[in-house]
Amino acid sequence: MKLTFWQRLDLIMRGITPFFLTLMLVVLGQVPLHIPGFAEVAPLLPLMAVYHWAIYRPDLLPAFSVFFAGLLQDALSGMPFGVNAAVFVTVHMAVMSQQVFFTGRSFMIIWLGFCVVAAGATMLMWVLTSIFFSTFSSPEAVFVQYLVSVGGFPLLAWLQVRWQQSVLAQV
Repeated sequence: MKLTFWQRLDLIMRGITPFFLTLMLVVLGQVPLHIPGFAEVAPLLPLMAVYHWAIYRPDLLPAFSVFFAGLLQDALSGMPFGVNAAVFVTVHMAVMSQQVFFTGRSFMIIWLGFCVVAAGATMLMWVLTSIFFSTFSSPEAVFVQYLVSVGGFPLLAWLQVRWQQSVLAQV
């Protein structure tokens, strides 16, 4: 069965939604909430998206897309250019290397995996920014950011699974 132009366009647009959702989370994570100190401990929303799509649909969020999302995160957040890009690509590669392990597992295993990955990612960000600025930033803020990210993961994971089941079912 030959697909029409509009059917092909529909499939392409559905296929790039994980990338656009990740970019939307980058932007959403930078919205000023006017809460003192919140910027240092805001959840790592794009990291959650990178983790999710690397497990379930890595074909729809390739490494170059993850790299671009990381660069955008750096540009919008004021982080040293390349830190988030390096961390996101590292997470993407690490999760993809363990994709066989995660396939078919319960949500608790997926969440535990995110806990481990987020711990490594936040520590890597902390080390890279400390090297860049030649001083150690607050480890307490990094730990709180980790806890907020781990606590927020179930909601964002649920939303992404719903998106995957409804919009990406045909892709």
